[in-house]
Amino acid sequence: MHDLIKLQEQKETAVLVAVVTQLQNEDQTREYLDELEFLARTINIEAKATFTQKLEKPDKRTFIGKGKFEEVIAFVQEHEIDSIIFDDDLTPSQVRNIENETGKKVYDRSLLILDIFLYRAKTAQARTQVELARSEYLLPRLTRMWTPLERQRGGTGTRGGAGEKEIETDRRMVRNKISVLKKKLEKIEQQAITQRKSRGQQVRVSLVGYTNVGKSTLMNVMSKSEVFAEDKLFATVDSTVRKVVVGHLPFLLTDTVGFIRKLPHSLVECFKSTLDEIREADVLLHVIDLSHPFFEDQLTVVKETLNEIKAGEKPTILVFNKIDTYNKRREEIRAQQEELGEEAGEVPPSIEELQESYLGKGENAIFISAGEKENIEEFKQLLFKFVSEKFYTIFPNYLRTDYYGQVNQEEQDGEDSVND
Repeated sequence: MHDLIKLQEQKETAVLVAVVTQLQNEDQTREYLDELEFLARTINIEAKATFTQKLEKPDKRTFIGKGKFEEVIAFVQEHEIDSIIFDDDLTPSQVRNIENETGKKVYDRSLLILDIFLYRAKTAQARTQVELARSEYLLPRLTRMWTPLERQRGGTGTRGGAGEKEIETDRRMVRNKISVLKKKLEKIEQQAITQRKSRGQQVRVSLVGYTNVGKSTLMNVMSKSEVFAEDKLFATVDSTVRKVVVGHLPFLLTDTVGFIRKLPHSLVECFKSTLDEIREADVLLHVIDLSHPFFEDQLTVVKETLNEIKAGEKPTILVFNKIDTYNKRREEIRAQQEELGEEAGEVPPSIEELQESYLGKGENAIFISAGEKENIEEFKQLLFKFVSEKFYTIFPNYLRTDYYGQVNQEEQDGEDSVND
């Protein structure tokens, strides 16, 4: 398909393509395309136009219908666009057909995410995991035009027999690379298992959530450290562990990779050791960007992913972040409504109304702004309750105190009688 290194050296241009189906309406499609544009921008690709089409199901040959496909080709050629990005995964034959007919690079959503992960990964473990996932994904999709080995060969594959031989050579090289990466990853994962065991009997808390919701910012607030945080999707894909004290109780806080809708399955499989940090956590802090217009959809995506990795039943606090941005947007809509009436749209519910709603559903919810440090003390007090429950299970003889360090004599006497 393409060489990742080139993306980092110069800006590319692209068009974005999506299909509106019975399972995905126009509003959802627009929101998905906005996210796709954000993903592209993360690796220096500028979206010049978007194309959508209503179809019962994607076209088997080129994903979109013949007329729309010709429209895309005309725009790409007229404006000298470098690549075409599809919001869904393409089959290997669709990739070949589209590249052969357009002469342009083709990304689907999974490949774009894989390239972002590879660009962002810093540790040996993360890079190995992503390289493996990307190689397995690309293997059946190698074409004569855009193979991942074209730089090593000094140019793109040629038409005809020579090109076919080059593809077979590439495939053999990719298979060998996959074999080497798997062996390397096994060693790294064994080291990770040993490292987690060495942490001993400590309470473990993991930050989880959709990408770009503010997990790393909250990590910095909690641990008073400088974990990399940026307003980009997948600003970090490496797990970071810090020792934190809330009230007077210590625990390990882990910042994990962000989730996203349509996360490539191969990536989920390869990030096993990273996801083990979530599976082995005692408490999950599910961070949600309240200011995002589709935050409830993102919340659902994360819950579904947690269920998929068998971590959905863990004690969880819903941490609704960016309330400052949410309140600002709410006031803007309120002012517009006074001026324009119903055309301005419905005023979103207040923080108090949202909190009452989620608490009514039996959720443990807190509303904060990590960036502005709003309600952080209330958040710590809630977290203390979860941490202390596990802490005193591990250390039953430890003196029981509340968040402020005051001894809870009634609880302590009850615990002493049980121990006697």
